[in-house]
Amino acid sequence: MTSEIKIDTGTDELLCVIRDRVAVITLNRPEARNAMSDNLTPALRTMIRVCGENPEVGVLLVTGAGKAFCAGGDVKGMGANRDRKKLEMSYEDKVADLQERQRLLTGALASVRKPTIAALPGPAVGAGLAIALACDIRIAAQSAFVSTGYLRVALSGDYGIAWLLTRLVGTARARELMFTAAKVDATRCEQIGLVNRVVPDETLGDEAFTLAKSMAEGPTLALRYMKDNLDEALLFDFATARDHEAERLIRLTTTSDHKEAVQAFIEKRKPVFKGN
Repeated sequence: MTSEIKIDTGTDELLCVIRDRVAVITLNRPEARNAMSDNLTPALRTMIRVCGENPEVGVLLVTGAGKAFCAGGDVKGMGANRDRKKLEMSYEDKVADLQERQRLLTGALASVRKPTIAALPGPAVGAGLAIALACDIRIAAQSAFVSTGYLRVALSGDYGIAWLLTRLVGTARARELMFTAAKVDATRCEQIGLVNRVVPDETLGDEAFTLAKSMAEGPTLALRYMKDNLDEALLFDFATARDHEAERLIRLTTTSDHKEAVQAFIEKRKPVFKGN
């Protein structure tokens, strides 16, 4: 029987439950297409950290309520409704503030040493797209689309979107997506590598959770080292990355999970991993 633990996020604008070692984090402002807010965004930062550190969580699954993933920043708040305190901040303080908020959101999400999945029931725009790109895997509903969006509000991008886009789709396509803010439908997203797979709208939740659950049942330390290896593929030369792979693999040969996997293979049964 599946048990579900509801996590108090401090706001109704973000929901979090842990089920079968999967932390399902749901942006819950459907009336605003799950746009970021002063309540939702801090809660999301906290849940990424809490779930990332929780040994009872094997995978983070981020999604949106209703028919959107995340519309990005609150455009209305960029106009006459701007926060008075932020308006009075110096340029240097504004830069430092945004850098810190970025570090604790997409920076923290990319740093989680567990698989992370974004399930897109609908549009992912601007910073909302950056959140999806910071995850390891993206699954999109057929009706979903993405857009960088920044051009439409005369801004250049934040939350690491240019870096993330370039590494996923290459320089030429990243520039096109940033310079045009075009809407890219789910099918095209899959073709250019922005999402891993596209599924029918009505099965998105089930298919994303099934994938997350299968990973959450896997060997925790091996998955962590895989993420380290994959991250280093973008940072180091081949020889250095290859040497680090060797170090991690030899460490894993001493784990109980490795011994369990080998024994399960011999006995032709499903392995039961304990994360050590």
